Amino acid sequence: MPPLTQQLEEETLDSRHTKEWLRRYQRIRETSESLCAPLHTEDYVIQSMDDVSPPKWHLAHVSWFFEAFLLIPFLKHYRPLDPAYDFLFNSYYETHGTPFPRPERGALSRPTVEEVYRYRAHVDRSMTELLDHLPEEHGGEILRRVELGLHHEQQHQELLLMDIKHILAQNPLCPIYRHDLAPAPPQAAAALEWLDHAAGIRLVGQNPDVDRFAYDNEMPRHREFVEAFQLASRPVTNGEFLHFIRDGGYERPELWLSDGWQQVKQARWHAPLYWLERDGEWRYMTLGGQKPVDHHAPVVHVSFHEADAYARWAGARLPSEAEWETAAAGVESSGNFVERDHLQPVVAVPSNALKAPTQMLGDVWEWTGSAYRPYPGFRTLPGSLGEYNGKFMSGQMVLRGGCCATPADHVRTTYRNFFPPHARWAFSGFRLAREA
Repeated sequence: MPPLTQQLEEETLDSRHTKEWLRRYQRIRETSESLCAPLHTEDYVIQSMDDVSPPKWHLAHVSWFFEAFLLIPFLKHYRPLDPAYDFLFNSYYETHGTPFPRPERGALSRPTVEEVYRYRAHVDRSMTELLDHLPEEHGGEILRRVELGLHHEQQHQELLLMDIKHILAQNPLCPIYRHDLAPAPPQAAAALEWLDHAAGIRLVGQNPDVDRFAYDNEMPRHREFVEAFQLASRPVTNGEFLHFIRDGGYERPELWLSDGWQQVKQARWHAPLYWLERDGEWRYMTLGGQKPVDHHAPVVHVSFHEADAYARWAGARLPSEAEWETAAAGVESSGNFVERDHLQPVVAVPSNALKAPTQMLGDVWEWTGSAYRPYPGFRTLPGSLGEYNGKFMSGQMVLRGGCCATPADHVRTTYRNFFPPHARWAFSGFRLAREA
C-alpha cells in the first residue's frame, strides 16, 4: 500500500534511529493520557452531540489505528486484545471494515475506561516490540505509518480538548477541567493594521525542503495566481466581535449567507458558543471555568457563517487559503499552542518583525473563504489509508494556522484543517482580508 505521507529520505535503520522513533512514540502516547488525567470516570463516557466523541473512544481509536495499520500487517505473532474493538473503534474506514455509527459512541458503556487503558497498554507493548525489532524489508514503510499514526494521535489530542470542553459545558454545575491553567497575559491587543501583499504567482502546498511530513491534502505543491490584497495584522478580538453583536449582527439577514441565516434562526444563535450574558456582563466557558470575556483576546468558537457575516458587516471578507498561506510564509513558528498551557486564546505579543502579522500560528484556527477541495493534481491513494482526507472534500471550509490546543510540532503553514461551515465547537476564529 503506498504511504499517505511523502516519501521519507532513505535512512539507515540502525538501533539509534529506531530508538528515537520509539521515544517519540512514547512521548505522544503519554501526552494523550496526561490530557485525560484531570477527568473523572464519568467524564470519559459522555457524547454531548453527534460531532463529539467520548474521551474513552478517542483513547481507544488512536490505539486501534496503530493496531490496524501497523501491528496486524507487520508484527507476525500479534494478537488483538479483543477482535470486537476493530468494529467499535474504526472511525470511518469503510474499506477496512464496517465502522460503529458515530452518533452512538456515547452508548458504549463497555469496554470500560479501565479496559480501554488496558487496550492502550497492550498496543504500546506490541509497538515497542515492533520498533525494537524493525524488520528491514518493511522498515521504511513502517516508519512512514508510525509518523502518520503519531500525527493522527496529535489531531485527536486537540479533539480531546475540544470535546471535553463541550462535554463539561453542558453541565449546569459548570465543572472545571483544570484549576491550574496558565493565566492570560494582562495586556491590550495591538491596533489592527492592514498589511499589503502584491499580486503574483505563488507556490502553494507542502514544501519538502521545509516540512518533512505533510498530509496528502497539502499536496502537490502548485502555482496559483494571487491578486493584490490586504490582510489584517491580527485576528478579530472578542471586543470587536461584541460591537457586531451590539449592532444587531445576529438579527440582520442582509449580513448572512442563506444557509447561515437559517442556522441563526434554527439554533437561535446570538453570540459565539459558550458565551453567556448575565447582569450586562458577558462571560464565557473556558477549560479553566467560567470567566469574563477577555475583550483583547481573539474571538473563538465561531462558525464560518459567523466569521463571514462579521466580515461583511466590517466591510471586508475572509482571506482565501492561498492568500493566508502567502501571508504566513516566513512567520515565526512560536505561538500559543497547547504547550503554553493556556488552553484558551490570549492577547497577541507584538511581532519583532516590521509589518509582520501576529498569531498566524496558534491561538485560533482561522476560517478562510476557501472550500475544502483537492489541489490540482491531487490523487486519492489506494487502500484504506487513502480515506484519511480525500473523501471529505465536499461541503467543508478550510481553516489554517493551528490553535491553543494544537501541539506545536504538529502544525505548519501549509496545514489544511477543515470543518462544516456551521461548526463552532472547534477553537476557530478568523482574521479579515480586503482588496488592495
